[in-house]
Amino acid sequence: MERRWVCLAVLGPIGVASLAYVVVVRGFVDGNADHRLAWPMLGVLPLFVFGMWLLTVSRSRTAVFIALAATALLASAAYEAFVQRNVEVIGEPWFPLLNALGLTADGVSAAAFLVVFAAFPDGVPERRWQRAVMPILWLPALMGLLQLLTTPHVVISRYVGVSGDAIPNPYAVPWLEWAAPAVEVQPWPAVALGLAVLGSRALFGTPDVRTRTRVMAITAAAAMVAMGLWVLIPGILGVDLLVYASLIALPLAAIHGILRYGAFDIAPGDRGRLVARSSGLLITVVYAAAVATPAVLLTPPLRAIPAILLTTGVAVALLPVRAWLNRRLRRVLFGDRDRQVAMLAELGTQLEHAGEPRDLLARLAEAVRVGLDATWVRIRASAGEGTSAPVDGIAAGDVLPDVVAGRLDAAAPDPVESCDLVHGDAVLGRIELGPRRRGDYSEDERTLLRTVAGQAAASVATLRLTAQLAAQLDELTASRERLVAAQDDERRRLERDLHDGIQQDVVAQIAGLRLARNRLGRGELTAAELTELQDQARATLTDLRELARGIHPPVLSDNGLVAAVESGVARFPIPLEVEADAAMRAERFADDVETTAYYVVREALANTAKHAHATHASVALTRRNGTLRIAISDDGCGIDEAEGEGGGASGTAVLRASHGGLANIRDRVAALRGTVRVGPNEPSGTRVLVELPVVAPRGPGGPRG
Repeated sequence: MERRWVCLAVLGPIGVASLAYVVVVRGFVDGNADHRLAWPMLGVLPLFVFGMWLLTVSRSRTAVFIALAATALLASAAYEAFVQRNVEVIGEPWFPLLNALGLTADGVSAAAFLVVFAAFPDGVPERRWQRAVMPILWLPALMGLLQLLTTPHVVISRYVGVSGDAIPNPYAVPWLEWAAPAVEVQPWPAVALGLAVLGSRALFGTPDVRTRTRVMAITAAAAMVAMGLWVLIPGILGVDLLVYASLIALPLAAIHGILRYGAFDIAPGDRGRLVARSSGLLITVVYAAAVATPAVLLTPPLRAIPAILLTTGVAVALLPVRAWLNRRLRRVLFGDRDRQVAMLAELGTQLEHAGEPRDLLARLAEAVRVGLDATWVRIRASAGEGTSAPVDGIAAGDVLPDVVAGRLDAAAPDPVESCDLVHGDAVLGRIELGPRRRGDYSEDERTLLRTVAGQAAASVATLRLTAQLAAQLDELTASRERLVAAQDDERRRLERDLHDGIQQDVVAQIAGLRLARNRLGRGELTAAELTELQDQARATLTDLRELARGIHPPVLSDNGLVAAVESGVARFPIPLEVEADAAMRAERFADDVETTAYYVVREALANTAKHAHATHASVALTRRNGTLRIAISDDGCGIDEAEGEGGGASGTAVLRASHGGLANIRDRVAALRGTVRVGPNEPSGTRVLVELPVVAPRGPGGPRG
């Protein structure tokens, strides 16, 4: 059997029997006006109940010490009641032995309390000298035995109300009588050492030690002051109430240590639940004692009926106080459940009214902070370390800044709880919580956080999709405008070329033919003139072919994409390599795919020639998994983010450009539902990767389209 269960089996019956004896003797048998029941019922009973409960949930030695101290106090009270009830036992020869037991109970309680105070909350002081002092604190437990062996008369506790100076002690050892004065003051050095250990830890320990011991140190100091006043000026109601309040505060300080610092080796996951039980039990015990004590103390002179009425009235009057204490306790430990339910009910409405992701995240952060009583709540648009999740816009780099509700402590920015905003397989962000204002987060609150995160993730995903669709619609509108503008520019260019070039040539040829006809009528026309007109017509035909080649090269229609790209190799100003396997050279694609791919290559190569300052370029064409892949690479200076042309290494800004060669590429590719990626080339330069969806391959002689 474990030590704690052995202690519970031994100490529990002793304490219960002692308390029952005191209540029966002083409250019912004697019937005196001065029952002195407030001490055992208000001062000791809460400590005893807390100590017994602590034995059932903790394996810590400190829990045993608290239970031992409370039981010893009850045993001492029973001894005092027995002697006061049976004064004649003072003359019995065995009374010095009984008195030694009473003194031992007082000494054990004092020693146990000193050990608990000095080593709170984990029972092990930090410094070597403090640990060396701990065994000395148990010396008061020997007080009864030492008094029995060294003092020739019986030393009776002053609270018994009887002097033992005239009562001989037959058990005293004559050659030890010299130590009697030292034994008489023996408890006080131990008390001083215990307070010194506690004070040094609370005042001069590390910041963590000072924080953990502060509440218990203040409570113990208050109890010592109250007990000192009780000894010096007895019989004053205010001092009595101060003593009882300080003793009730001791288990409260211990409960605080359990909740905040894991006193008595209570695991973090059990703290909230166990503190709720211990505090509820303590409230019930104090309530019962407070209800019963007035009637017990006033009977007599009160008769039975007035005592019953008084007890009933006190019980009814204290019920609201008890209910408020229980509600306050539940709120401190587990949060305001009504507020949390209201938070869930209102969160949906708040999210519906949040038109933008930033506004939605701000509303969500504030709702979580209020509902869970957190010091601060931060929502990161990040899936985790090194991973970003876009929440607004269409680009992967568009990540919202952190949204914070409450006051974020710059000295301790690390969250104590967190939960990802997950929608499907996508992590949209993370909710991070700072420390709770009171206590730790319970498992129920963690479940509530996960529920809120799941509810909010769907709204965040919806708004994110809405923002993406709006951005894509804006981009589509802009792309169409650019295409219309490009078509208008191309039409005007063709009109200008036809008007300024071929049209003028045709007009000149018509005039030459009219002149030739007139000369033919006069018999002056020569063969040389006809030859010149023929050469002019041939030159016009060549110009028309060049113009047609600029609109749609014949080689593209006749021989396919690879041949059309290779036809311009000789005219490219820097060395150009075209990479394509035999299957790719033989395959034909739909007209729109081939035309788009051809002009994408031309536009990319034109950018390379203008801006890249490259010494070599290459075009690689492959077909893979229903996709035509075109990679145009160079060894130039790269891409500039600001201007969208040569100089940097990021393609994000380039793809956002509203004009220029790459904007034209993007528009053409988007029309066929393809993709464009621009990035750095290894070891230097730029790489433009275009992917166009294609239909099943066909041979050279198959149908087009």
